Order: sequence, then C-alpha cells, then structure tokens
Amino acid sequence: MKLTTIGSGSKGNCYLLEASTGEILMIECGVHIKQIKQALNFDFSKVVGCIVTHSHLDHSKSIHEVLGLGINVWASEATHEARGTTMNHRSCVFENMGDAFLGHFTVKAFDVQHDVPTFGFLINHPECGNTLFLTDTFYCKYTFKNLNNIIIEANFSREIIDLKMQNGHAPKFLRDRILKSHLSLEYCKELLQANDLSQVNNIHLIHLSDSNSNEVQFQREIAELTGKNVTVASNGMTIPFDKTPF
Repeated sequence: MKLTTIGSGSKGNCYLLEASTGEILMIECGVHIKQIKQALNFDFSKVVGCIVTHSHLDHSKSIHEVLGLGINVWASEATHEARGTTMNHRSCVFENMGDAFLGHFTVKAFDVQHDVPTFGFLINHPECGNTLFLTDTFYCKYTFKNLNNIIIEANFSREIIDLKMQNGHAPKFLRDRILKSHLSLEYCKELLQANDLSQVNNIHLIHLSDSNSNEVQFQREIAELTGKNVTVASNGMTIPFDKTPF
C-alpha cells in the first residue's frame, strides 16, 4: 500500500490509498479536478470510490467532477445535500457507524464534532490493516482497537495561536473559531495516547495550518510521544503505508 497526498491544508485536501493490485481509494476531493486527474495519470478505472468527510470546499470542491468521472462518492446525506449531489446516481450515503465496501477496502464512518456534519473514517484493507482517518474536528468521542496506520489532523498549536492573540496578530473570535473546529497539536497528542498504538506503523499528520503550526516541531513531538514513524503531509508526497514495516 502507498499513500499519496495530492493536497493537505486549507487550500484543499485529497489523498489516495493505492494497493499493490492497483485499486485506489480516494479520500476527500477538495482540490481542483485537474490535480486529481494528474495524480491518477488520467486512469480512473482503478478508483473504487471517493469518501468525503464533510461539505466544506477544501474537502469537497471537486465532488461534481469526480462523480462525472464515473466514480462513486460516499458522504453523509447532509454533505450531499449541501453540495447539491443528492440526486446523482453515483452519490452514496454513509450512515453513522455504517460500513461501506469499496473493492477490498472496508470503510466505517463515525461522527465527529465540527461546525457542519462531519465524519471520520476507519478504513480496513489487507495491505494497510486498520487505518484511522480523522480531520476537521475538535473532539472525537471514540477510541479504536488494533490500529495499524493513522492519518490525523494536527492543525494548530494552542501555544502558537495564543501567543499570536496576545501580540495582537490574531483576533479572539478567529482563535475561538479555530479552537472549536479543528484538531490542535495538544489534543492530537491526547487522542493518540487514548488509543492503543502498539501495532501502529505510520502516523501521517495532515491539514497543518499555514500560520498556526510548526511542521518540524509537530513531527518531532508526535514522534517522541509515540515512538512511531511520523510524517507531515506535503503536496505531491507519496509514502509506503503498509500494515507493517516489513
């Protein structure tokens, strides 16, 4: 299995999980369709589906175009309604705690706290094992067993954003909105500690803020905390994403 980051951050999010057999699961479609086509080398036949966490454009911008490529898009009913895709015959609806079977991928959707209805995903495939995907939330009430890989938001540091507000560089209303809509480094660490990481191979940090994060610091702190292989997403990055290191 390999994981490709097409885009990560407020300008757009899209990720590809590609098995050795060639089948591909697309996670989010919040970048321009041209970027998606190029990343897929204009071959859409191996994409078993696209799963979308929520309706914000940096996660769903190209949903109409992806459907137009003949790819089924799975999301909540609220997301399809917000994006006007409810009536498309390739629009598929996740139920909370429901499973979807896309090729050899099994995806369980679960609700998380954001400012619009949002899902996190537990993805299973023989090659990557159990993979947690979690972004755009300030709280997750679930814990997970037998995780093998994690793709998780570390959007901002409370220390950084509080210092900016104290220095007059960030208004309080913006700070408060961020605190109630995204996963901080501090809570990311708490969440990781709440889960059993004994079998985890990779932790991939996504959706870092351009102005309220520090890539080097975030990677170092999560690696020191967990002892795992920790990477920070950058556009165009492809990394091995197997169940085990060997």
